[in-house]
Amino acid sequence: MNTNWIKVFVAAFFEVFWVIGLKHANDFWTWTGTVISIIISFYLMIMAGRKLPVGTVYAVFVGLGTTGTVISEIIFFDEPFKLSKILLILLLLIGVIGLKIVTKENVKEGADS
Repeated sequence: MNTNWIKVFVAAFFEVFWVIGLKHANDFWTWTGTVISIIISFYLMIMAGRKLPVGTVYAVFVGLGTTGTVISEIIFFDEPFKLSKILLILLLLIGVIGLKIVTKENVKEGADS
């Protein structure tokens, strides 16, 4: 796995924090953490999109972020566990993995390399 895909995965990790923060932040520090997570998440996604196809980056970013958010809500915030929800998340992950497998990195020569 190359550094651009690692950026997408880390961006999705921070997406989970800011999505949860949008729902649960209630003071200065939690809102600050939410904003910092948004900045980190979008910065990494934009940087990855410079070398990888933007549509694929966004689909993987959202798919992984959605998965992480749903699992976090179940584990930490007493969201009801439903087998149907888990099966649909697994289907989503299969699609994300498939997109990652079939997507090639754009290699550019010159100043950006």
